[in-house]
Amino acid sequence: MASDSQTSHAGPPTYSVCSPVQGSISDSDIRRDVLLSLRNRTKDYSSSVDTSERISTTLIGYTKAVNAIQWSKTHSHLLASAGMDSSIYIWNVWNTEQKKSRVFNIHTAAVKDIQWSNQGLSLLSCGYDCSSRLIDVEKGLETRVFKEDQVVGVVKFHPNNNNLFLSGGSKGLIRLWDIRTRNEVNRDESKSNISENSIIVWDVSRQVPLSNQIYVEAYTCPCIRHHPNDPYFVAQSNGNYIAIFSSKPPFRLDKYKRYESHGVSGFPIECNFSPDGKKLATGSSDGSIYFYDTKTCHLIKKIKMYEQTCIDVAFHPIISNIIASCCWNGEILVFE
Repeated sequence: MASDSQTSHAGPPTYSVCSPVQGSISDSDIRRDVLLSLRNRTKDYSSSVDTSERISTTLIGYTKAVNAIQWSKTHSHLLASAGMDSSIYIWNVWNTEQKKSRVFNIHTAAVKDIQWSNQGLSLLSCGYDCSSRLIDVEKGLETRVFKEDQVVGVVKFHPNNNNLFLSGGSKGLIRLWDIRTRNEVNRDESKSNISENSIIVWDVSRQVPLSNQIYVEAYTCPCIRHHPNDPYFVAQSNGNYIAIFSSKPPFRLDKYKRYESHGVSGFPIECNFSPDGKKLATGSSDGSIYFYDTKTCHLIKKIKMYEQTCIDVAFHPIISNIIASCCWNGEILVFE
């Protein structure tokens, strides 16, 4: 679908300095034991030690809730975070001198989501100021602005083409953007008869929904994640459980299995699979992190981390016993 220049457009590249550099993004000054683990990348993710409850690092900087965190896959000592105070932090987690390496104050309202590019040090962000933004983390530059007529709640790079990304927003519009031309390529729009708690599977290339009746519960779903290896995806439900769906037509809900011990209670709580797909971790409204076995759906472990809601949990892409988490009160913890 052609873009509507009156409602959404990408601004010209600004190349303006987003903020002063706070510290180094290099891995040259990080803890030696962590550096050796990162450089000696194991082919078998599951071979590392199981998760323990020892907190290793506290990252301090936010005064309001943290909405999202994500490890860089290409520079895995770096963690990005997005906050309700409209700031984006890049943390050099194990740096012995300065852990806060970049602070971007480019949004004019709360930042809802972030995503690293699969190649290099580019980062996408989006938020309540009705925009998505592309950042060159190494140079400390905002290089693109993509403006919309809706609050943008999520951004995702194309899995095979880092020049394309999707943005989804409060009006039910999903837009596909081309970073090179700074234009909207196409748009998928939820029909007015689709309720806000529906899950829709789209064929992006043809701009048509493949199914919009796969979830008929009366709950919204703040998070959807696809398993890294197997043909299914999960949806975090405000019914205080995580539902399981096949990613093959007709995308059926698994009526016999679900992950249910944690609480959601209306918070935008995220869940994530471990890179090997054997575990599913989720935050919870009781301030705990819950780890589930993906095959059996059984609860493996519950760790009480915060006094307020745990919003997001992120497995480290290389070291399997490293977990990052964030809280509604602005705390970020990295533990092993």
